[in-house]
Amino acid sequence: MIYDKENKLMPEELRVEKIGKAHLGVISSFQSYEKELVDFIIEDASSQQKQGISVTYLWFTRAKNELVGYITLCPDSVKTHNLREDLCDKIKQKGIPYKALPCLKIGRLCVDNRFQKRGVGRLMIYFAIEKALKMNSEVGCRFLYLDAKRNYDKQKDAIHFYLKFNFQFYKNKDESKTTPLYLDLIPFIKESTN
Repeated sequence: MIYDKENKLMPEELRVEKIGKAHLGVISSFQSYEKELVDFIIEDASSQQKQGISVTYLWFTRAKNELVGYITLCPDSVKTHNLREDLCDKIKQKGIPYKALPCLKIGRLCVDNRFQKRGVGRLMIYFAIEKALKMNSEVGCRFLYLDAKRNYDKQKDAIHFYLKFNFQFYKNKDESKTTPLYLDLIPFIKESTN
């Protein structure tokens, strides 16, 4: 089926489930131009979840039960000595003397090729922010962090997607296969407490 790419999927049209044994047949049909992300969902996501390393959430259409994407989350920390110098200074000026700050890491985020440009990735970012805010309220969490996969094709380079959500460069830009980005949760924390 060909989808109208301008036709955004609404939250009520989707459901989210943690990956499990029942999903083995469904995930084998997942399609992405990023082969590594397909390999992860098929080969590693379930075992990492069983080992307590990460949790993968599968996103399905409610109407047809089609797998549209997934997001993998895990706790992590942002090492302040690895930050850009200006960012490190800003954190010190705020009276934060720690060498590492708690964060929720987006380990993987991928939308099936057939559902690209339909708003699913945006919904997944909001989902991750909500999880991070819940984590913050229960145990502390300052940042949402990820390593954006780079692609020479500008249309497929994930970094542009994340920058739309105000993710910032964690380190100075480089030409590696991934670029670390972070989102400071303080504005969201303040907004949720008002």
